[in-house]
Amino acid sequence: MAGRATRVGHYLFTIHPARTVVLAFGLAVLGGTVLLSLPAAAQSGSGTDVLTALFTATSAVCVTGLVVVDTGTHWSGFGEGVILALIQIGGFGIMTLASLLALLVSGRLRLRMQLTAAAETKSLGIGDVRRVLLGVAGCTLAVELAVGAWLALRFRFGYGMPIPEALYFGYFHAVSAFNNAGFGLHVDSLTPYVTDAWVTLPVAVAIILGGIGFPVLLEVLRHRRRRRTTGRRGWSLHTKLTLITTAALLVTGTVLTCLLEWENPGTLGPLDWGEKLLNGFVHSANSRTAGFNAIDIGAMEASTLLMTCTLMFIGGGSAGTAGGIKVTTFAVLAAAMLAEARGEPNSMVMGRRLAPHALRQALTVALLAIGFVIASTLALLTVVKAPMEAVLFEAVSAFATVGLTTGITAEVPPAGQLILILLMFVGRIGPVTLVSALALRERTRRYQLPEERPVIG
Repeated sequence: MAGRATRVGHYLFTIHPARTVVLAFGLAVLGGTVLLSLPAAAQSGSGTDVLTALFTATSAVCVTGLVVVDTGTHWSGFGEGVILALIQIGGFGIMTLASLLALLVSGRLRLRMQLTAAAETKSLGIGDVRRVLLGVAGCTLAVELAVGAWLALRFRFGYGMPIPEALYFGYFHAVSAFNNAGFGLHVDSLTPYVTDAWVTLPVAVAIILGGIGFPVLLEVLRHRRRRRTTGRRGWSLHTKLTLITTAALLVTGTVLTCLLEWENPGTLGPLDWGEKLLNGFVHSANSRTAGFNAIDIGAMEASTLLMTCTLMFIGGGSAGTAGGIKVTTFAVLAAAMLAEARGEPNSMVMGRRLAPHALRQALTVALLAIGFVIASTLALLTVVKAPMEAVLFEAVSAFATVGLTTGITAEVPPAGQLILILLMFVGRIGPVTLVSALALRERTRRYQLPEERPVIG
């Protein structure tokens, strides 16, 4: 048995890393489905059908937040605990695996050789791996504990919840927010707190921190300490692109949400100007793959839904809990278009020339994502009786692992639920595995073919 376990461990670490990611998340979804199907997981005590359990487990592991049954009323304490554990596993797992894959494809740390050696010696005490694991765990616990304590105090003293209930509500929503999961214990998500900045702002901050990505958080913290001693910042291009693009998208989403929904009686209309700005920002943050909503998504204007789809599709930072094509992919494509419009031979960003393979990878990820969303929307339209904008919104939300919905998720038939399950799974692991696979397949060609330019446009 020991020899067989050794061979299995060796196989898991020596096969392509992308396959390891798929296998790990598939096993987590399978285990969650089994646990959520148990009678003890439902408040009724009669168990839950396999499709509902599979949908919920996939949504939790993929930190999406789409649900076909209400979390707070359908599931028992045990079921909610399973969902919370799956969210934590999914968020921690994607941050860890994506960070390790980033180290692997960088080529600087030769992580493949280190992992292989670790499997052979039955040890994972590798400096680089341990630094990533401890860093991700430290960031996760720090943010979740801080936000959970803040929310628990607010629920206790602002809403009179008993201490155990306030602690449970606080930490459940903190874990769900940092992992960009969007699972809530209220039927209407955060709409009871639409005017309460003491609840919605901490949730938005946790969402942003989780969506930025561990490599960026670690670099900011490390260089902050270094700046105190040397006075230099020296952030990498990846960190600069992530922070600047994230800030720009947050501001753009806030402004557009306020402009488009300012007079809408179903969303921002009844609120005063300060509350409108607050909820415009909260919606912009949640559109970056969180899934909470403090205003009614189903009552939004069609133009706002389209804008939200765009933000969801772009998503958050690489190696974070957010989904989408990632802000760096969007920034690289924008730089390439700007360079082409200026007639420049190379794409330049902040004094750096972007590598050609980075442009090809960004274009591949974006076009495949667009194709997958369009194909899935067409498939959903054949089985879901809902307006096209609502179905498109649902498809983008599932693929980008956001969890926002116009309210049609529970009405989707079984065939449509299976499509959404596939969307969530591919959307969660697809960009990570695709980019790592493309990077690891790079090879040098020893000859060049004759060049010819077809007519474009």
